Amino acid sequence: MHQSHGCGFAEYERDLEKRLDVEKVRDKEYKKGLEIAADANRYHTP
Repeated sequence: MHQSHGCGFAEYERDLEKRLDVEKVRDKEYKKGLEIAADANRYHTP
């Protein structure tokens, strides 16, 4: 967690603003991954 979001779990757990920031980034990365997977399936499916 510290490497990818710049805070440890204890700080994440304690600081609501930090938690909201981390979750926004996670949601954005998740949606980007879904787009990449959809594109890969679209262009590589026979």
